Amino acid sequence: MENWKLRTAGLLLFVGGVQNFLAIVVAEAFYPSYSTAQNFVSDLGVGPSALIFRSATFLFGILGLVSIYLMHQEFKSWAFSLSLALTSIGMIGTIIFTEDFPLIHSVLSLIFILFAGVSAIVSYKFEKAPLNYVSIVLGSVTILTLVLLVSGNYVGLGVGGMEHISLYAALMWLIGFGAHLTGQER
Repeated sequence: MENWKLRTAGLLLFVGGVQNFLAIVVAEAFYPSYSTAQNFVSDLGVGPSALIFRSATFLFGILGLVSIYLMHQEFKSWAFSLSLALTSIGMIGTIIFTEDFPLIHSVLSLIFILFAGVSAIVSYKFEKAPLNYVSIVLGSVTILTLVLLVSGNYVGLGVGGMEHISLYAALMWLIGFGAHLTGQER
């Protein structure tokens, strides 16, 4: 028998992650002189492409919260559910409190990225090899690049490039994990 809760949660994460990733690319294209090396991803939330970026990110945060509810009923892991909930809440919070609220926005961005990395690492117990190893690597990359970003060490990528790597590693995990869940049977 197929597990509709996990399949639905997976579909929500997959669709949310893909549409968010594509919205970032489109928003960057519509933002004059946007530089992935020099601009933060959050700059897209206050610039000329704000509607595209903010709508997609908000939608992804909401889809994430619904998927957590469904997954928690099956996995019953408070550590995973809480870390993923903090990811979604942080994501939604960065859209509500844009760069116009620098301190709140920075804290919410840190929560979002940090707990996305933690979620990826914790998810290993719900996956089989080799995907569980990929999740650990992507979670570690997310956290490591966040640490480098906060410490001001951009390893030649620029502040925006470092932030993009951290965010994209988290998004790739969310998309991959979502795809994995769509094939769950129980």
